[in-house]
Amino acid sequence: MLTGKKTIVFGERDEISATATSACLKAAGAEVVYENTACFV
Repeated sequence: MLTGKKTIVFGERDEISATATSACLKAAGAEVVYENTACFV
């Protein structure tokens, strides 16, 4: 479904990190071109 799609991933430090989301997207066939985890207060 996501094969060949390029994605940008933003995560939140206290909830779901960008690393975890990126791993799921890569497993689905997407290419992660940017990943960032930040603290939104």
